[in-house]
Amino acid sequence: MGILSRTSYVIRSKINAILNRSEDPTETLDYSYEQMRDQLQQVKRGIADLTTQKKRLEMQKKRLEENVDKHNDQARRAVAQDRDDLARKALEKKKAKMSQIEELEGQIGKLQSQQDQLIEQKDTLQNRIEEFRTKKETMKARHQAAKASSTVSEAMTSTGEQFEDVGRAIERAEEQTEDMEARAAALDELHESGAFEDVMSDKDQIDRELESLSSGSEVDAELETLKSEMGKGSETEERDVEADLENEADLEDLEDAEVDEDVEADLAELREEER
Repeated sequence: MGILSRTSYVIRSKINAILNRSEDPTETLDYSYEQMRDQLQQVKRGIADLTTQKKRLEMQKKRLEENVDKHNDQARRAVAQDRDDLARKALEKKKAKMSQIEELEGQIGKLQSQQDQLIEQKDTLQNRIEEFRTKKETMKARHQAAKASSTVSEAMTSTGEQFEDVGRAIERAEEQTEDMEARAAALDELHESGAFEDVMSDKDQIDRELESLSSGSEVDAELETLKSEMGKGSETEERDVEADLENEADLEDLEDAEVDEDVEADLAELREEER
């Protein structure tokens, strides 16, 4: 295969591929159906033209037949008047007209055969067009159904991919949320442990412990000073509290004794009543 032949073949294949991608089968079917209907109309017009020609020949034949009858009458009248010469001329015209009639009958017969053949072809073509129309509608319905199914499948596939993307996005969001929660917890722990203060200060652990001990010693010293200042007053208050407690105990003993006397009196009355 030469270069030009290969180039031509490649170009035709590319064009064919482009046409296949851009072709709509339903439109092609409709176009083919319209083409077949146009052919049927052409066949019908051909039959109509043929029938018209046949009718013209039949009308011409009818006129010739009328002339034959006319010439026959002329010959009879001429014989009746002893005009054999006129009768001969009439008969000659009659014979010529009959020859034309015979020729017309042959032409009419051929046209009739062609008409019958065209009518048969027209009926066959019409039946095929009806069959094609049924197949066309069936194929269009199947094509539309397949197209709809393909569209749904593509949509489902696209939806599945989108769901996968959404799932991955959710996983990333969960991971980021967990990282943020862990970081927040770590920051809280660092705040509680004072690690941030360590970062902001030059003091080490020993310095902090010494400061803590110093602070505790200062608090203890202040507490001892407060106790020494309040020592006298505290002893007096303690003695007053003890005296109050003793008075409360004596009152409770008196109340209990009075209650016991009342109970004894009630018991004595009950014994008297029983007697």
